Amino acid sequence: MEGARTDRPDTIGAKLPPVPAARGPLAISVIYPSTSDLVDARDSNFIFGSLGTGDATLFINGRGVPVEPNGTWIAWLPVPADSVIQYDITARTATDSAHLVYTAKRVFRFTPPAQGVWLDSTSMTPRGSAWWPSDEFLPVSVRAVEGAEVRVLLPNGTIVPLRASPQNEDAPWGVRAFDRDTTNLVLPRKADRYVGAIRGVVVGEYPGPLLGGQGGQGGQNKPATPAATASPAPTVSSAIVEAIVGADTARATWNFRLALLDSTPVIVEFNDDTAHKGDTDSLTIGRTRPGATYHWFMPTGTRTVATGRLGDDLRVRLSKGTEAWVPAADALQLPTGTPALRATVSSVTLTPFTDRLALRVPLSQRIPFRVEEGEKQLTLRLYNSLGDLDWMRYGGTDPYLKRMSWEQETNDEVTIRLDLAGPVWGYRTRWSGNDLIFEVRRPPHIDKDAPLEGRRIVVDPGHPPAGAMGPSGFREAQANLAVALKLRELLQAKGATVIMTRTTDSAVDLWPRVKLADTVNAELLVSIHNNALPDGLNPFTNSGSSVFYNQPRSVPLAMAVQRALVRRLGIRDLGVSRGDLALVRPTWMPSVLTEGLFMMLPQQEAALRSEAGQALYAEAVFDGIETFLRDVAGEGGADVP
Repeated sequence: MEGARTDRPDTIGAKLPPVPAARGPLAISVIYPSTSDLVDARDSNFIFGSLGTGDATLFINGRGVPVEPNGTWIAWLPVPADSVIQYDITARTATDSAHLVYTAKRVFRFTPPAQGVWLDSTSMTPRGSAWWPSDEFLPVSVRAVEGAEVRVLLPNGTIVPLRASPQNEDAPWGVRAFDRDTTNLVLPRKADRYVGAIRGVVVGEYPGPLLGGQGGQGGQNKPATPAATASPAPTVSSAIVEAIVGADTARATWNFRLALLDSTPVIVEFNDDTAHKGDTDSLTIGRTRPGATYHWFMPTGTRTVATGRLGDDLRVRLSKGTEAWVPAADALQLPTGTPALRATVSSVTLTPFTDRLALRVPLSQRIPFRVEEGEKQLTLRLYNSLGDLDWMRYGGTDPYLKRMSWEQETNDEVTIRLDLAGPVWGYRTRWSGNDLIFEVRRPPHIDKDAPLEGRRIVVDPGHPPAGAMGPSGFREAQANLAVALKLRELLQAKGATVIMTRTTDSAVDLWPRVKLADTVNAELLVSIHNNALPDGLNPFTNSGSSVFYNQPRSVPLAMAVQRALVRRLGIRDLGVSRGDLALVRPTWMPSVLTEGLFMMLPQQEAALRSEAGQALYAEAVFDGIETFLRDVAGEGGADVP
């Protein structure tokens, strides 16, 4: 066996409390991976757990693994290409020993054979069901042996050739997002991906209408005319994909059903609560492509035109030059013959209130829109619209609004811009009939000498449900709550009103947390978390403190909190990141999510178990919040009447 390794997370100069000693019976416990986890790693992965005592030595697959004084440990080890990973674990003390053969399963990945013709049937795209315009090409792709002739045999007898499209092998999403070692992104270039396109042909059994027969005005489920959604067809045979090299052929059935859409416009109305449970945020999210990050947030009642569907993702046309992908489950088809959408924007009226400005935009249709944010500017982009704004009424001479203006940026997109005298603090939108109500929140009045006095802050201890777990079995939800309660004390001592999303170790879903912050009119939202890494990332080089934001206005707050975390905790600075996370998406206030320490690292988990470590974390977040508010007050940006 090799000697013990000294690999440890980079905690040089760390200010965390020391790991306490534990002396108990020797017992090998593996926290991750569990026997039910599917490990998704290329060539190495982490494993961590505890021994019950800190005076033991540990070897895994012949490699020495450091053991902390409390008996916890973590190792970064090679993993085989096999479907099962086996760990041979041996622990010893002066008087005892323990041995465990531990196995974990890997995510299935197709491995090409060393010789012969092959075709990866799991790589065929698209899969499942699709609804597509009959006059539009649908891209298809598949992996097959390099140098092959690859083709798709369609049910109508058409043969579609696919061409080689050399490209670098894809790095796992976790590596792309979080790995600090950029050499791990340099992967071999391969010519085993083949691409092509099909058009105007039914494939496989008819998958049904575009939206499953849903439809009706105002969300009432009335049958839609099938001809308005997709052309039904009798059952036909599936398509076949072939890879040919000389006299050898690899062949696979394409698990795919394709229905063709006719030219009749399919008007849909968004509603994210079609199950009528009343527990949603009344927003339908839009993405630039299936599986991409959220980009549009469209309130219930918004209408647009559906132009295609792949699986559970519906493609909608916002304007001639802009498409979005939304959950098909959020779309209710309106009756055939519903007039095509095009709204005229003829006037806007601003009404000042004590805490906000309310802009009313009368429209003839509930068209899609997007709010674009600058430091002191908000732009409302109205899709499928024509501008005729003779009247832009300010409703007084409010000092927070410098000017309003509008542009017909394309022949079917209108923008209304609000230039503000101070920073953007928050906004929200809703429908009132066919009028769009755009509320702009005033920044609070902040005393630079007592910046927390009178502030209303929601503190969210992240999780449960879910959450990470440390080597000793300490749950992230417990750590988050302990830190958040200490943060509450610090904020209240300086005059802030603090509202907690939870005060006990109880499960709270994401949406109720966000709704609470909006309901209590919070001026800031801070969500406390502790981190873990996805499979395949080395915890010894990729750990540290980080803060996430989503809306631009939250960047200064995120920066201030991140600097304080690094200063107080003394660990690696992973920086500030934009993230598509529920607790930082609210638009009514600046909001950030902190990832102070790593649950999976023994030293940092031990710190989170201790009063001293919890206090360090809470003090750092407190420092960041106070600094942010003082900076805003010092710039005069939040002192607009």
